[in-house]
Amino acid sequence: MSQTPAARARGDAGSAAGTRAGLSSTARGGVGTSPPRPDGALKAAGEFAFSSDMWMEDMLWGMTLRSPHPHALIRAIDTAEALAVPGVHAVLTHEDVPGEKRYGLETRDQPVLAFGKVRYKGEPVAVVAADHPETARRALARVRVDYEVLEPIADARRAAFDPDCPLVHEEGVPAHPEYNQRGNIVRHQPVRTGAFAEGADAADLRARAAAVVRGEYRVGMQDQAFLGPESGLAVPAPDGGVDLYIATQWLHVDQSQIAPCLGLEQERVRMTLAGVGGAFGAREDLSMQIHACMLALRTGRPVKFVYNREESFFGHVHRHPAAMRFEHGADADGRLLYATLEIVLDGGAYASTTAAVVGVASSLGVGPYEIPHVSVDAYGVYTTNPPCGAMRGFGAVQACFGYESQMDRLAAKLGMHPVELRRRNALAQGSRVATGQRIDMPLPMAEMLERVRAMPMPARRGELADPADPRTLPGGLANTSRGERVVRGVGYGVGLKNLCFSESFDDYSTARVRLEAIGGEPAALVHTAAAEVGQGLVTLQGQIAHTELGVERVTVHPADTSVGSAGSSSASRQSYVTGGAVKAACEAVRERVFALVRERGLVAPDHPAGDLALEGGKVVSAARGVLAPLAEVLGTGAVEETRVFRHRPTRALDPTTGQGDSHVQFGMCVHRAVVDVDVELGLVKVVALDAVQDVGRAMHPRQLLGQIQGGSAQGLGLALMEEVQVADGVIRNPSFTDYLIPTILDTPPMRIEVLEHADPHAPYGLRGAGEPPTLSSTPAIVAAVRDATGRPLTRAPVRPEDIAGVGD
Repeated sequence: MSQTPAARARGDAGSAAGTRAGLSSTARGGVGTSPPRPDGALKAAGEFAFSSDMWMEDMLWGMTLRSPHPHALIRAIDTAEALAVPGVHAVLTHEDVPGEKRYGLETRDQPVLAFGKVRYKGEPVAVVAADHPETARRALARVRVDYEVLEPIADARRAAFDPDCPLVHEEGVPAHPEYNQRGNIVRHQPVRTGAFAEGADAADLRARAAAVVRGEYRVGMQDQAFLGPESGLAVPAPDGGVDLYIATQWLHVDQSQIAPCLGLEQERVRMTLAGVGGAFGAREDLSMQIHACMLALRTGRPVKFVYNREESFFGHVHRHPAAMRFEHGADADGRLLYATLEIVLDGGAYASTTAAVVGVASSLGVGPYEIPHVSVDAYGVYTTNPPCGAMRGFGAVQACFGYESQMDRLAAKLGMHPVELRRRNALAQGSRVATGQRIDMPLPMAEMLERVRAMPMPARRGELADPADPRTLPGGLANTSRGERVVRGVGYGVGLKNLCFSESFDDYSTARVRLEAIGGEPAALVHTAAAEVGQGLVTLQGQIAHTELGVERVTVHPADTSVGSAGSSSASRQSYVTGGAVKAACEAVRERVFALVRERGLVAPDHPAGDLALEGGKVVSAARGVLAPLAEVLGTGAVEETRVFRHRPTRALDPTTGQGDSHVQFGMCVHRAVVDVDVELGLVKVVALDAVQDVGRAMHPRQLLGQIQGGSAQGLGLALMEEVQVADGVIRNPSFTDYLIPTILDTPPMRIEVLEHADPHAPYGLRGAGEPPTLSSTPAIVAAVRDATGRPLTRAPVRPEDIAGVGD
């Protein structure tokens, strides 16, 4: 099925915020419809309660002292003067950590509070609890830390390959020997196919190619730029444990890291999801969670943390900056013969998800193309730059910018249209990616390319009602461009993204569903630990319950750790995995209801289950019609079932060849960008950003369009403006004044076609949709700017001086 919702595509924003725990999802529509979001009106009216809005009468305020240096030894910490400030209740350092001193998502290499040395500017060194935020700030200024400043290790390539480069981490920090760790390298993942697997080098294949292109590309550090800063409230409990109300993406993995550091059993760290103001990967890692709990347990009082925006830039991970070297060779007809790639990803001071990001970048590094001979070397590296980890697109974004830039260069060298070159080499169902994994689901890439190419082009400047309207010009209402040197360009981009967790990770979700009669009406309660981070998951869970149980009234319980893990709200996985768990639990409840129907003699004991259904609050037989109201069958009892859903297993990549079925599912988006560029001032106006995406099944069409729009806008930011500027380990622009993100004035109309080719392995045939548009939008926009300027533009984001040729 195809939709072309040109007007509807401008509906929901894709980068929304979180949901208040326990909102009732009225679920008037089932799967495939677009019921209203229960949090929508509250957010639009400014009445939604985010984690930063939480309050308790007797709470204290927590604050963090951070290192002013990117790399330094800690010789001494003196807290006496800070403790003497009236209103200060606690000042804690690494000596006060009651349990394990380190934590981490994959490698426990990150100190709760720095000891021995600091490895990035902004690393937490001490925390304070006081009865007022200003009191806490004054106390922080009185903590005395004696540092011995060391040379920053800021160059990722040097850190990886220079044997004389100092180590960021001393020996003894937990390592990943299976990733070939060496010195500052977190993980090196090669991929070899064809002649490269047999020991050939590129020179052997280069001689057989009619056209060869080489390129070096860079992608800057991008911030997730969520609107709600890190915040939470820790409350000490009578059993010696703690209750933590927190904005996060993954309750249970937070719990598994927090409890050992507090010296507590995991069940005594109880976590409840608070209102989340966006995430995009940055909330997978811990920020203030352990600090708040330590202070609450030390003082016996609730402790609240709220980072300000500058602190937030230091308080969470960012997208890995990347340096890439590509070479592609093709025959005279444009058939790709070989590809080589070296990609170095700067993971910063701590590992976070760097190893997994390397796995994605290596496995998808040459993109959605049939290439018989491939050589990839992907490296994730420790430096003393800010830590980097998960962000929407997760390693595939950086590689996509490189391989799509190469496709445009190769097409130009062969004199081919860039769409035609991509179409000739397109993967499809039955193809194998570079890791040897066969694509066993629909992947209509060639069709998608033709569809986006055939979309109507936007009006040219001369066709506008008022070509001089500054809102239509690069620079907008700043009135910097008058249109004299404005040139139009068109570019295309395709991205291939893995969906769900990969490489043998035990990826699952748990759902508990309860069905009972309340006030004579059947009502369902859905309980998972899945984090609603703005993607509309609360709405979707209600839709699934409505579809499977045929009830009007569905409530989604607050997400917490009293139910089994739902995994992370990342990797475009929650609709698949938590949706699958809710569906399975609902099916189990439904079967129990049918058993009650048989027990009460409404049908024969051997009546086939396939004849029965729950529809409109009634038990229905296909043969006999309505059998009874559902509330009557339930009576005063309740039916409750818990189910765990796992997707099909995956395998780790071979550490030498990179072969293996490492991914669950693949998603794809194709973009066409149209830009107007003032080639003298270096200003860009994105006129149109059109897309075709195959989603398998549109579970909530309106929210789906919002996800595609939001991902496209985030890719636009990376193409033209978003970059955390880091010099010698120091962030130079930690604010939304200096770190620019797209506004509504920067975001163009988006014509979006949604294709629905069902994945036979997924619940409802769905495909995760939030990440693929973030991949393809960036190279499409940069390609359009190249088309307008004729400049190579090998880094993202593109800067005005790159366009204007300053320094040529």
